[in-house]
Amino acid sequence: MKVILLNHTPNPDQLVAAAARLCYSPVGADQLLEKMTEKQVFTLVDDLLAMGHESPIEHVSFTFAIEGVSRALSHQLVRHRIASFSQQSQRYVKEDAFDYIIPPSIAQDAEAKAAFVSLMEQIQSTYNQLSSKGIPSEDARYVLPNACETKIVVTMNARSLYNFLTVRLCTRAQWEIRKMAELIRA
Repeated sequence: MKVILLNHTPNPDQLVAAAARLCYSPVGADQLLEKMTEKQVFTLVDDLLAMGHESPIEHVSFTFAIEGVSRALSHQLVRHRIASFSQQSQRYVKEDAFDYIIPPSIAQDAEAKAAFVSLMEQIQSTYNQLSSKGIPSEDARYVLPNACETKIVVTMNARSLYNFLTVRLCTRAQWEIRKMAELIRA
């Protein structure tokens, strides 16, 4: 699994402070920022968080490139609807040699792993047979497993990212999405 921070809002604290102050000011956000010291900015952001006034934080965003995760993870990820997702398409990207994710509980048991790998090879063969018969990729993909590896770009605002990390770093979260959340937090 690989997680890379592609982009983020520059000067996020200043942006949050300006957005928060603008709600109660007759002057523009740029003028508000000119009048605030760095200490005032950080104090205001801390106060906003302490009061639970989190909407100004939504102006800050982060974009991550995520690779080496299963389709099962991507189905969990898109439940976080205050985000934008661009996932590798199985309709347009041929899966004639797809990679797959083996859950640790299966990987640590030699017999279970052998059965799992055998099934993945059988699925690969079936997918390739369908493709060679001229079945469109958008239909052949129906045989592909949730274990199929995918790539996805995710953008979340800071408030949504905080919620995502709170929920997905929990020990009750599924192992794969918890690992991804740990990599995002790092």
